[in-house]
Amino acid sequence: MAKQEREFFDVSSIEWTPCEGKVSGLKERILSFDSTEGTATRILKFDPLVDTTPNGIQKHGFWEEVYILEGSIYDKVIGKTFSKGMYACRPPGMPHGPWYSPEGCITFEVRYLSKDKRP
Repeated sequence: MAKQEREFFDVSSIEWTPCEGKVSGLKERILSFDSTEGTATRILKFDPLVDTTPNGIQKHGFWEEVYILEGSIYDKVIGKTFSKGMYACRPPGMPHGPWYSPEGCITFEVRYLSKDKRP
């Protein structure tokens, strides 16, 4: 099933739900989802003081684009802080995190497969 068609709507109408994994304080609003490919568009929220170390370093089988809307996250492996207005584009398999967010953070993310990786 492809992502559903949606005209503009208030994203606050979608409840925050806990993210999968071992870390509490990570929540998401899934704006659009393709269950066949596992791709999604979402807003991710880190509560203040969240540390994702228990989830380990992340690697995905999809492209991921991330734009930070509010706050900041600190990458514990590379020792860098990323803050509001910053953007990342990660190809499949690119390692990232774990993260620490002292003040909390909200990101907008788009996940997709490249044409050569689709089933």
